[in-house]
Amino acid sequence: MYTTIDYSNNSKEKYKQLSAQLDALVSGEPNVYANLSNASALLNQFFDRINWVGFYLMDGEELVLGPFQGLPACIRIPLGRGVCGTVAQSKEGLVVPDVNAFPGHIACDAASRSEIVVPLIKNGEVFGVLDIDSPELNRFTEEDLTGLMQLAAVLMKHI
Repeated sequence: MYTTIDYSNNSKEKYKQLSAQLDALVSGEPNVYANLSNASALLNQFFDRINWVGFYLMDGEELVLGPFQGLPACIRIPLGRGVCGTVAQSKEGLVVPDVNAFPGHIACDAASRSEIVVPLIKNGEVFGVLDIDSPELNRFTEEDLTGLMQLAAVLMKHI
């Protein structure tokens, strides 16, 4: 069920392997929180140079903190506010090379310098977002965004 990812492969292949690993890890488990918890742990292992990875889930008209790995985080984020709220509202993933340059950025961890956020879509509606922060500027790429969008689609098959 759990295999080692070969980090020497190109980015596309790494994300393909990661998605397959996540699919096997959560397959057959109906509990949303168990699946999101394992997904955040797997991503925490996969990425280097990050300080937070986890999920915010829709709760009415705002996002609420879900399973994560890292320091304590903001609990509620209104739609349209910060990177996570912007992604939830637009339904489009976002790479932010410098969070301090993002209008309305919500600083949950002062050490975070860059961020990538991917929407989790179920039946055309936003279920939540996957959020990954790094203490480095320009940590994430468009390849990361593409790979994480594919990973989110695999995850949402099990939610």
